[in-house]
Amino acid sequence: MLDLGFVSAILAEHSFEEVMAYAAANGFTCVEIMCWPRNNSDARRYAGVSHIDVEALDAASISHIQAVQQQTGVYISGLGYYPNPLDADESQGAFFRAHIQKVIKAASALGIPVVNTFIGRDQFKNIPDNLKKFAQVWPEIIKTAEAYNVKIGIENCPMFFSNDEWPGGKNLAISPAVWGQMFELIPSRVFGLNYDPSHLVWQMMDPIRPIYDYKDRLHHIHLKDAKVYPDKLNRVGIMANPLEYHSPKLPGLGDVNWRQFFAALTDVRYRGPVCIEVEDKAYEGSAADVNSAILTARNYLRQFLG
Repeated sequence: MLDLGFVSAILAEHSFEEVMAYAAANGFTCVEIMCWPRNNSDARRYAGVSHIDVEALDAASISHIQAVQQQTGVYISGLGYYPNPLDADESQGAFFRAHIQKVIKAASALGIPVVNTFIGRDQFKNIPDNLKKFAQVWPEIIKTAEAYNVKIGIENCPMFFSNDEWPGGKNLAISPAVWGQMFELIPSRVFGLNYDPSHLVWQMMDPIRPIYDYKDRLHHIHLKDAKVYPDKLNRVGIMANPLEYHSPKLPGLGDVNWRQFFAALTDVRYRGPVCIEVEDKAYEGSAADVNSAILTARNYLRQFLG
């Protein structure tokens, strides 16, 4: 019912073919493939990885990508590109939005059902003002997705982890309250979530309830955990940089109740990809650490997948 995969960003130094072969060799069914532009202007952690160059896509490369999927028995669950489409620098925002549209068209050409990304945010403006800009620029993106029969999965990460993302973070889609307003402004059914429970944990929210409330908007799932350290939180408070009181972890090493999480997915009859997203700094020391992270997460999650 659920296809276990991982997000390809963690294998940044590997080619597309190597990522797919690794997935096949280690029992994965799918991979979310990163598609950042070659002239990427965002150098943050895990950004800039491009395992498929959508700007160089032609008939030969499409045939090759499809052949690799057939040969490995691993499918591409979605194409991923996570910039800030509502960037305060309008030229930057326009560049990011244009590349999202290129990724949508590439997904259609490759027969891939979903593109995963961020809504973006002007970090220095409040939520109502950001929603106004969202209402101005995002309808065009969703119209492209509709025209090419591709779903959009918005990851619910606030993108507030470093001091340069202060004070509001760089992604608007932080909570069910905001998602509801987004879906009212753009009611298209191709517009939904790439849901990651970890981000609700450190915001002190219930990570299970949204699965029931937004069951018809679950286009893709990320599997990442988060650990909140109460002693640190008690010292710095929720107004501090969030990494001062929490840390992204592998599934099973944080505070997400994965038994309840997977029970909820089966309750709402979600069918599709569930992809491990590795951002645990404890597993970044070497290639061996990265391999251990992916396989440790896989081994833990298999108990819920049969």
